[in-house]
Amino acid sequence: MTIGKGPGLYPDIGKKARDLLYRDYLNDHKFSVTTLTATGVAITSSGTKKGESFLADVNTQLKNKNVTTDIKVDTNSNLCTNITIDEPAPGLKTIFSFVVPDQRSGKAEVQYLHEYAGISTSIGLTASPIVNFSGVAGNSSVAVGTDVSFDTATGNFTKYNAGLSFSTSDLIASLALNDKADTLTASYYHSVSPLTSTAVGAELTHSFSSNENSLTIGTQHALDPLTLVKTRVNNYGKASALIQHEWRPRSFFTISGEVDTRAIEKSAKVGLGVSLKPTL
Repeated sequence: MTIGKGPGLYPDIGKKARDLLYRDYLNDHKFSVTTLTATGVAITSSGTKKGESFLADVNTQLKNKNVTTDIKVDTNSNLCTNITIDEPAPGLKTIFSFVVPDQRSGKAEVQYLHEYAGISTSIGLTASPIVNFSGVAGNSSVAVGTDVSFDTATGNFTKYNAGLSFSTSDLIASLALNDKADTLTASYYHSVSPLTSTAVGAELTHSFSSNENSLTIGTQHALDPLTLVKTRVNNYGKASALIQHEWRPRSFFTISGEVDTRAIEKSAKVGLGVSLKPTL
């Protein structure tokens, strides 16, 4: 959920805390460059080095009025296509997606956003499809939602989640029951100073099947309008930090590291990320 707006969709519950705690942290080397042609076609080439492996993909995005088409080809010879029709009616969005050569990957999705509700429904384009429904009801202060998937081939529910979110002008607290009611997650996000993007967040997860708890605490602060610093630590002794600099508009350089404080003799994990995008 975004502070000051409607309830959003189900993935928005707890998103602010997740972004603060996990977004942009890297253990690999990633590079992406986006170019924009004279006809308005955006081409993004990305590469990720994981150990001795190198994964790459090329994504082409074409916008024509309210229709956006994304086509991505990766090193595994997968061709992923997403066609998004934005607002054929007020608040409505339609998405068609499929992956070649996976014949069961076709999916049609409809999203509807309202001031007091957010609904998303998708169905697989197969003879016995998986049907997914998620809905959130509320306002910018309190929202409750659910996310379920039903496999028509087996007649079983493959997913059922539920979430609750409470927001004020500077904080968001959420509670979610996921993984078929096996995992309970509570998260908290507090904006300390919007002028310096200073915020703190925490996430506590309890697994009923294993009776294990996981706690992650993090913070962020902007050293200047172009440089952001983030840190986090969890109850397993893993401490991480990153610094991200916007060295030109929409282009970022990110370096992050992680150390295991319980095994300090081990080498720290270091990740690098470079994202180059044209100035619009």
